[in-house]
Amino acid sequence: MDKYRGPLDAEERAALEQLVNVGKGAARKLIHARVLLLADTSPGDERPATAIVRSLGISLRTVERVRRRFVTEGLPAALDHRPQPARPGEIRITGDVERKLIQLACSDPPEGRCHWTLQLLADERVVLGLVDRVSVEAVRQALKKTPASPGSSRPGVSRRTPMPSSSGAWKT
Repeated sequence: MDKYRGPLDAEERAALEQLVNVGKGAARKLIHARVLLLADTSPGDERPATAIVRSLGISLRTVERVRRRFVTEGLPAALDHRPQPARPGEIRITGDVERKLIQLACSDPPEGRCHWTLQLLADERVVLGLVDRVSVEAVRQALKKTPASPGSSRPGVSRRTPMPSSSGAWKT
């Protein structure tokens, strides 16, 4: 952690103190500003990371991460929340590909298997060249929305069981 120690210049220190004194803003941003103020090496009263952890009630890893981002990327990057990487777009299974998936799921399973699993269906679709790649979750969602449900006369709903009479009559 000694590798990521850096002094704040006067402008940065003033901006951080202003941010902390106003106290309005995202909690994470305020904590990061406090970490940088306490970790500042220029005033001479340098605090160890354990003292910062105790005074702010955060983890040692957070102190290390904020210091590293300040030294390598600058003050704005150290203060602001780093957004999570974008999730890959969902591969929607529709149309002809969906129809072929349902046909495959209703067909006999491969040799040595008693039924199709989601992983087997996903792998078979890639082998057949229907798609380049597909996740098991996409296969599950496509099969879940199909109206065909084996063993049920009504799609997607279990059969109703007869309810006892609610007429209030005593049975003897």
